Amino acid sequence: MTKNVRVRFAPSPTGPLHIGGVRTALFNYLFAKKHNGTFILRIEDTDQNRYVEGAEQYIIDALNWCGMPFDEGPGTNEKFGPYRQSERKPLYKAYAEELITSGNAYYAFDTAETLDAERKQCEANKETFIYNWHNRLKLSNSLSLSAEETQAKLDAGDDYVIRFKSPQDETLHLKDIIRGDIKIDTNVLDDKVLFKSDGMPTYHLANIVDDHLMEISHVIRGEEWLPSLALHYQLYKAFGWDAPEFAHLPLILKPTGKGKLSKRDGDKLGFPVFPLLWEDPKTNEVSRGYKEDGYFADAMVNFLAFLGWNPGTEQEIFTLEELIAAFDLKKVNKSGARFDPDKIKWFNHHYMQEQNNEELADIFKNSTPELADIDTSYIAMAINLIKERATFVSDFWDLTSFFFVAPTEFDAKASKKALKEGTAELMEQLIAVLNANTDFTVEQLQTEVKGWITSNEIGFGKVMMPLRLALVGALQGPDVFDIIYMIGKNETIKRIENLVKII
Repeated sequence: MTKNVRVRFAPSPTGPLHIGGVRTALFNYLFAKKHNGTFILRIEDTDQNRYVEGAEQYIIDALNWCGMPFDEGPGTNEKFGPYRQSERKPLYKAYAEELITSGNAYYAFDTAETLDAERKQCEANKETFIYNWHNRLKLSNSLSLSAEETQAKLDAGDDYVIRFKSPQDETLHLKDIIRGDIKIDTNVLDDKVLFKSDGMPTYHLANIVDDHLMEISHVIRGEEWLPSLALHYQLYKAFGWDAPEFAHLPLILKPTGKGKLSKRDGDKLGFPVFPLLWEDPKTNEVSRGYKEDGYFADAMVNFLAFLGWNPGTEQEIFTLEELIAAFDLKKVNKSGARFDPDKIKWFNHHYMQEQNNEELADIFKNSTPELADIDTSYIAMAINLIKERATFVSDFWDLTSFFFVAPTEFDAKASKKALKEGTAELMEQLIAVLNANTDFTVEQLQTEVKGWITSNEIGFGKVMMPLRLALVGALQGPDVFDIIYMIGKNETIKRIENLVKII
């Protein structure tokens, strides 16, 4: 790639960052790093009515948690700053007026009432209202008015917008890295508003101006912006600027595969759609986040990478460095990617096995009051024995509680299966075997207990099932001899004696 790669993630701070936005940021990040480029965060906050306090910091925190810090952005290496569009406001009007001067845009003074009447008339005629070449001269704008009339309205302070003048009877030939060649008939395009009467640009103008001034080489964004591609290409042409390369990512679909994934889907099916927990500053409504739900950032990133992209191999587990090396926009699919809540759990289970036991023990201890006085190294040993059964740290207590607290009750179904006539006598004999043991290691325990069972021709199930029941309270858990070693001889004998009392 000959030119310097510069990509931007440009969210609006209107609330928490949706998982689809995280995927867009990830693909931009991977592409930038693959080509030794620059990953930029730009906050597109031109719509101040929808601005939500705390949303910008949430976006930054989410990117950092995912391991995708930006190279340029608000407060960081502001080479082409400022990086908030609201702080770039003076720039945009001059560019809008430049388009008027070149004949590529015009002032429109139509009132909301006039446009609404036009819209209703079209509906009555079973037509779609479009403001463009076919009716613009019949409406109130600087194309239908004389220069003097136009200036008089401007001097009088009449409300206006600046619209792009879309061409008539042309075919646009557009290119998209993912979707290939696209043809657009300009006759179906409307004259989009570029600048509003409140002195703020629309997304379209601000986006193009900022991408040009920030020297963006590739625009990688969601499929929902594909309908805007024709206008954006025309704006670059109107300004006489080289357009960046475009790539429109496929939608992330509901788990059913039908329709775009929404927060409602997560609420209904019980999974988050945001990377971090979010509390709405106005309603105080709390929305779950993947971080707080116990997912590892690496697992979420690995999962998101496969929503629309495929390396073309059987490999599914990738570190971030491996994703960077393998990533290719040409391997991104056109069709939507179904969000599978079970698949991200599968990834999280895998990454659980990769975690350091001591670090997991710290997290587990800090979130579990019952472990306040337990040594972290002991907790880590217990985690090591059950980790392969866990998907989240929140699973640990159910899987390990018997390492810390003796069972106070015994599973009824397990008791019926494990406790038979003669069980109490066998447990008394087992206590004698354990008391006689002088080398309390896992290997020695196995040798002596299994040797006693074999030499006395006792069925293994007659001893091992009630033994496990005594230790755990159920017929589950890791190897019995690992449990005995962990809790120690005295505690083991005490638990067996407690079982014998209820038989």
